[in-house]
Amino acid sequence: MTVGQSIPRVDAHAKVTGTAQYVGDLEPHDAYFAKIVRAPVANGLVRGFDLTAAQAVPNVVRILTCFDVPDIQFPTAGHPWSLDPGHQDISDRKLLNQRIRVWGDEIAVVIARDRVSAERAARLVVPDIEAYPAISTPQEAMQPDAIPLHEERPNNIVARTEFHVGDGSFAQAVDTPNTVMVSGHYHVPAVQHCHMELVHSVAYMEGDKIVVISSTQIPHIVRRVCGQALGIPWSKVRVIKPYIGGGFGNKQDVLVEPLTAWLTTQVGGHAVKVELTREEVLGCTRTRHAFDWDVQAVATADGTLLARTYRGFANQGGYASHGHAIAANASNVFKQCYRDRLSLDSESFTVYTNRPTAGAMRGYGIPQGCFVMEALTDDLAYALHMDPLEFRLKNCVEAGYVDPHNGITMHSYGLDQAIAKGRAAIDWDRKRAAYQDQTGPVRRGVGMAIFTYKSNVHPFSLETASCRMVLHEDGRVSVQMGATEIGQGADTVFTQMAAESIGLPVSHIDIQSTQDTDITPFDTGAYGSRQTYVCGTACKLTGQSLRAKILEYAASMHARGAEGLTIRDGIIYDEADQQLCTVAEVGMESSYSRTHSLHITAEETYHCEQNSFATGVCFAEIEVDIPLGQIHVLRLVNVHDSGKIINPKLAEAQCHGGMSMGLGYALSEELLFDDACRPLNANLLDYKIPTAMDTPDLEVHFVEIEDPTAPYGNKALGEPPTIPVAAAVRNALLHATGISVNSLPLTPQKLIEHFREAGLLGGNRHV
Repeated sequence: MTVGQSIPRVDAHAKVTGTAQYVGDLEPHDAYFAKIVRAPVANGLVRGFDLTAAQAVPNVVRILTCFDVPDIQFPTAGHPWSLDPGHQDISDRKLLNQRIRVWGDEIAVVIARDRVSAERAARLVVPDIEAYPAISTPQEAMQPDAIPLHEERPNNIVARTEFHVGDGSFAQAVDTPNTVMVSGHYHVPAVQHCHMELVHSVAYMEGDKIVVISSTQIPHIVRRVCGQALGIPWSKVRVIKPYIGGGFGNKQDVLVEPLTAWLTTQVGGHAVKVELTREEVLGCTRTRHAFDWDVQAVATADGTLLARTYRGFANQGGYASHGHAIAANASNVFKQCYRDRLSLDSESFTVYTNRPTAGAMRGYGIPQGCFVMEALTDDLAYALHMDPLEFRLKNCVEAGYVDPHNGITMHSYGLDQAIAKGRAAIDWDRKRAAYQDQTGPVRRGVGMAIFTYKSNVHPFSLETASCRMVLHEDGRVSVQMGATEIGQGADTVFTQMAAESIGLPVSHIDIQSTQDTDITPFDTGAYGSRQTYVCGTACKLTGQSLRAKILEYAASMHARGAEGLTIRDGIIYDEADQQLCTVAEVGMESSYSRTHSLHITAEETYHCEQNSFATGVCFAEIEVDIPLGQIHVLRLVNVHDSGKIINPKLAEAQCHGGMSMGLGYALSEELLFDDACRPLNANLLDYKIPTAMDTPDLEVHFVEIEDPTAPYGNKALGEPPTIPVAAAVRNALLHATGISVNSLPLTPQKLIEHFREAGLLGGNRHV
């Protein structure tokens, strides 16, 4: 039994010894370097260029501008292609853009024989730009006199959706006797993924085929988008994805690959690489969406939730990327966590602005939606003078919940057990009482936040995955997955699943960590916490198919039927549990038999048409230094209902990484901009992510209730750990001080302002 065991990561040795190969290790030694020329304004139109000085720089090969690229608009979101034109991603950008929509927009590119020459020439390119006023917020962009960023959407609204749940109305709830209503405006800022490896791509030509080596989560989608952007058959593009140094959703967008692919065609197929600087990655790729909300909630005096309203605005930035999907996802969590007895009314807008383009980031809108939902929940419980944990238990969704709009079902349910386990771990009841009504300059508090998260993207998008397995002469099996390892441990989990489904030791499984779209089975990529659920099923089905073929051949070797045969640890046993032969003997015989050679392979596709919710809770204990406006997180406890845990140690490590990311979202991370929408802190000195010194002990627990729809009872775990952390810390602050802070991050300056306004600071006195 390998599923459920904490085996070491299969890629650990390669990564710690430095033998793992990334894009930089695979690029041809003589590759040209391409430096992107970026717009010095956030909103405008390129009229022309003066290239005289730039072209005079030695070693410059070519300079190409927005007037040279194909007149093709293409999408960049890492979504499966839809055969229905009405459900395809928005095509709103070109390889280089004449119409400038973000600061640092790609308007030209210099190709040179070395980096220094390319960067020097790029600084000498002089664009003639007609500048327009920058638009920072959705509210500005939706004004009647706002300049449209895309002519296809003259009101700058990418999309608007609404839904209603319940048989009553909010007005009816307000008119109910003995009720309490709370309302508020909430805000979260844009933040960055901060993956270690930069955005990096290299392309060259082999005959008439373009080969792109890229640090991406979505190689098969990159191939498609490159083909679309260049107007060529998709099969004329080959994408190779080696080891990748993190992505977190930023590399679920097709960022520089189409440009790189086009550039090699402009220099006779010679290799060209595009490697962004850290400043470019932070300021000019994708961000987590900034949101603004106005929300209301009504409950009876005994804590029964009656109704809520939700109105959210997602700041999309200059290009559609993943479009309205993130905003819609953020709103959905309201109905997927709590039961409104009368009504829930939701309205969501995604709006173009001149901020950097927002896209996918770990949690896909749910960290934002969770923050506003759980802040509102605590504010309501506070107004009711009710324990917020008891309020949640009274009102959270129950086992068997079915989303009324998309049909996604809680096939397994452990939220109540997760809350109970976390309650005991953090010592909730004692500390809530001990920290109540504190005075003095230093105070403590405990807070919590719950969440739900889907295990893939069905029914919104296609869910499909394939796996290929090959039996070798020595009894080992090689496994190819289109699903990508991006640091989360997917290859280790697939190795365990393959071993389990075939009946081999994990040491006999060799998984390929590199994807190559000319060779690797199709898969849409690493996103949506889908891999162990969807791709894992493809792996299991393929293993079972290979196992059946091995047993059938073993039976033929012994002139008998395959009924009753089984494989354990690479040994084939008969119905009397007697050893018949080994898988290695089958591998050798099937390869070289002069009478019955058969190369035993298996490949299966899993077309997934089901989904299931993972749930969980975060508890935070903090200490607040009121005069300094400083929050010290003392303990952070996550409890996850993610079904069967395939590899406990790997799962715990995954949770630690997500919790740390959520901690940065809570306390320090925020992309800052001036009035012209130029990023002010797009570097790792001024953009503050938590270090080891800032991170408390991270405690993780699991509630293992096997899900009947999953290959091994497992559900989503990759993204959930980051979702509830910020809300839990915010709610611990409310408990410690009685002050609701309705925006992130919870920085000292912001807290000091709130403390002063509330009268907690005055001269040298601390009330």
